[in-house]
Amino acid sequence: MAKNESINLGYLGYSFQIKLVKQLVEDHKFSESIISIVDPNYFDNEYMRLIVASLKDYYEKYETIPSYETIFNLIKTQVRREIARESAVELIKEVKESDNKDCLHTQDVAIKFCKQQELKKATQKIQKILDNGDFDRYEECEELVKRAITVGTEKDEGVDMFHAIEDVLSDDFRNPIPTGLVGIDNLMGGGLSKGELGVILAAFGVGKTTIMTRMANTAYLDGKNVVQIFFEDNVKVIQRKHLTCFTGIDLNELGDRREEVQEIIPRFQNQEGNLILKKMSSDGTTVPHIKQYLRKLISSGIKPDIVFLDYIDCVQPTKQFKDEFSGEGNVMRQFETMLSELDIAGWTAVQGNRSAIGADLVEANMMGGSIKKGQIGHFILSVAKTLDQKEEGRATLAVLKSRFGRDGVVFTDIVFDNGTLNIDTSESTDVTLLQHEKGQKRKDSDFIASTIQNKRNIPMTNN
Repeated sequence: MAKNESINLGYLGYSFQIKLVKQLVEDHKFSESIISIVDPNYFDNEYMRLIVASLKDYYEKYETIPSYETIFNLIKTQVRREIARESAVELIKEVKESDNKDCLHTQDVAIKFCKQQELKKATQKIQKILDNGDFDRYEECEELVKRAITVGTEKDEGVDMFHAIEDVLSDDFRNPIPTGLVGIDNLMGGGLSKGELGVILAAFGVGKTTIMTRMANTAYLDGKNVVQIFFEDNVKVIQRKHLTCFTGIDLNELGDRREEVQEIIPRFQNQEGNLILKKMSSDGTTVPHIKQYLRKLISSGIKPDIVFLDYIDCVQPTKQFKDEFSGEGNVMRQFETMLSELDIAGWTAVQGNRSAIGADLVEANMMGGSIKKGQIGHFILSVAKTLDQKEEGRATLAVLKSRFGRDGVVFTDIVFDNGTLNIDTSESTDVTLLQHEKGQKRKDSDFIASTIQNKRNIPMTNN
């Protein structure tokens, strides 16, 4: 390509430029996708530049592409020089009467040319940032490149209500990835789907990593590409948890039963999917860092189906906020956006506040930090453990929010063993939050009454 080819479309010839102007006027979908970055100076003909400039000005003012008749009138009323006016009008007639052959090729070449020009501009801006030593503006550089390479992407004009009804009515339209917790999967319609965000709310020490590892293991056994990202554990700890999931052998017994473990493991090594464990630093990791890592996996041939982030409170915002709460909401929004962009399902965990410690039931108002973290999630599952439940290896799960199923459901006193990573909802009869609250009040009332009777040494009677 010659030097002048990088400046305008002249190297493609007069005929190509006529066809491109025709596409800009007649194909509104194409025109709207590219009009904002088509520079009139890309055309080497003075009158073509005049027409394209008029077209752009009109679109910027009215947000619609002008017709040939409108362009005629614009030229006639706004161009003062008679020779220029007459020449532009004749050129418009030529554009209108030209054939429409190779229109898709014309559009494709034009989009590629504009992408190159935008990428060149982005590169120049990035170089200035680097020359100034502003290395903390990495996200801005990434955004500049992203905008440049998405030139020509079709706008989302919405979907007709009756489009593809058969797919909408299909039982598996979401293609959910199961959690392995039968009661929860039933409420979720099979699990979490790509682009959806699931949140686990629990106090520290309850078992957030346990439940997320159990879910990650289930997804892997389902043939999915799974990425489990964590901050506070080391890789060997998470590996041991998965070994327990595979073998059913208690974490504390893995070393003593290593021969048995090594005999069982080969059955799970040649699964259809991949199980990637990634430890990240809790100091300075942002969502763009996580996105960059996932993109590297994708470029290496591993496209994640689901990612488990343990946990979101360890991720830092990409910019400073007036208060910590705003930053937390921003991080969760970035995570959700990333899942949508990369077409990945995602689970993360949120730390509960003080009132969640030892609570019989963890509710939404027990979420630590910004409540926006909960507002952004598509599905919120809480885990509660009283002191007695911790000793007995049990817990109470509650579905606090669900955008695609029933919520307000409590699974009381289920099996939740951190040693064996066994989580079983089948023994629990699910109740609503209101029913659970009433049941708890009755328990508290009975306890108070029995305490009074014991003090008085008066036998209890049933009314």
